[in-house]
Amino acid sequence: MPRALISVSDKRGIAPFAEALVRLGWEIVSTGGTAALLHESGVPVTPVDQVTGFPEILDGRVKTLHPAVHAGLLARPDRPEHVRQLAQHQLARFDMVVVNLYPFQATVADPNVRFEDAIENIDIGGPSMLRSAAKNFEFVLPVVDARDYPRVLDLLAAGGIPLEVRRDFAAKVFTHAAEYDNAVAGYLTPSATALPDRVTLAMERRMVLRYGENPQQRAALYATEEPRGIGDLAQRQGKELSFNNLLDLDAAMQAVSAWGNRVACAIIKHTTPCGLALGRSASDAFTRARATDPVSAFGSVIAFNTVVDSAAADAMADLFIEVVVAPAFHADALERLAEKKNLRVVELPVATGHGKLDWKRLRGGFLIQDQFRFDPSETAWTVATRRQPTDEELFDLRFAWAAVSTVKSNAIVLVRDEQVIGIGAGQMSRVDASFLAAHKAAQAGHPIDGAALASDGFFPFADGVEQAAKAGVRAIIQPGGSLRDAEVIAAADRLDLAMVMTGVRMFRH
Repeated sequence: MPRALISVSDKRGIAPFAEALVRLGWEIVSTGGTAALLHESGVPVTPVDQVTGFPEILDGRVKTLHPAVHAGLLARPDRPEHVRQLAQHQLARFDMVVVNLYPFQATVADPNVRFEDAIENIDIGGPSMLRSAAKNFEFVLPVVDARDYPRVLDLLAAGGIPLEVRRDFAAKVFTHAAEYDNAVAGYLTPSATALPDRVTLAMERRMVLRYGENPQQRAALYATEEPRGIGDLAQRQGKELSFNNLLDLDAAMQAVSAWGNRVACAIIKHTTPCGLALGRSASDAFTRARATDPVSAFGSVIAFNTVVDSAAADAMADLFIEVVVAPAFHADALERLAEKKNLRVVELPVATGHGKLDWKRLRGGFLIQDQFRFDPSETAWTVATRRQPTDEELFDLRFAWAAVSTVKSNAIVLVRDEQVIGIGAGQMSRVDASFLAAHKAAQAGHPIDGAALASDGFFPFADGVEQAAKAGVRAIIQPGGSLRDAEVIAAADRLDLAMVMTGVRMFRH
């Protein structure tokens, strides 16, 4: 009778999988909480301590680190000496290992996690069993991904697991283990001293794409184990996602992540917003975001940081959209959106952006930095001008400061009443960005007089401030730090503007 060793942290789907294995004639050996769950579900199961003859000790730290387990995983039945030694020591082989690891990445993603809790979530026995099975994959099938349960059952029912599938599963184990070890190394590296000396980037191919940015380029989506990352993407309807769709929808969800429980909508073209607003509801936020630049909204990716309901679906009905992405959709919204057959509807968690690394590809290497996380703190803010901002202006400046963090540098946004009314993105000079933001606002019919302006970097010269004032801007928020800050502040005073310096730069290259 073939034997499977099952020990999973994420227990979703494990009971039906084990039950199906039993129906196919398998014996199940399991550990701790997994064994208890299987027993409660009516699945015949042998506790691992009956196999090892040794109880779990040290708060469960030691339970599978035993020769009765690893000899059963590493023995080759095609080697007579291995068969003889198993018989000599009254040990039996395993034919499958089903393991997923303690949720270390999810644990340390919590900014308030205690160090002791993080350490306890470093899995030792799980990776050891997986690596043993993966080394011996010709005879022991290592299953690390719950999404593979149906495939395993189908292949077993059809007669067995082909060698190429076994090898693929083994490769997946080592990729998963490398990612896990890299996360632990990153966590243990003191953030105040340096980034890790060595970094291993382990990813799994999740989707082969028709092509890349252009038709002549091959492309695929690869995902890491990062919690709330692109690996959690679920497409609910529509055409196949493209390379550019994926870039835009990720940028879109990043763009709506800065406002916590406030309802936000971002409209993205070429990875930068052409519309951004807060609202009382998803439909209200969309209507206000679309008004930023109604022309550019055509063919866009639209993101929400809240559940999309039928009212929001109705609000989008008359606009051609490539992708709509949100954490979740109501059933009636999905029914309404299904009327657009080609519309891609995607669920993806809102990005948290805490404690992770950001990678930018270079030829032959990567630039690595801490992932950007918008900080709403105002403790370092100072008013640099004689005129203080009014309460209404300060209200708009707060929103503008968060909004400009989502726009490509050089970035200028114009804001009124928690709605972006003009965007100047990716310009070579800040004065051009200011001009473009004012031009786009006027083009969309937004009155600029009295608007607030945010800049992601300092104004190197007074001309950008003068351009903004000429358009009607009355309050500005910017990092400061230019050699010519005094000239810029003097220009703002001369033009009777209020100017807040934050001391923080927010470039997005």
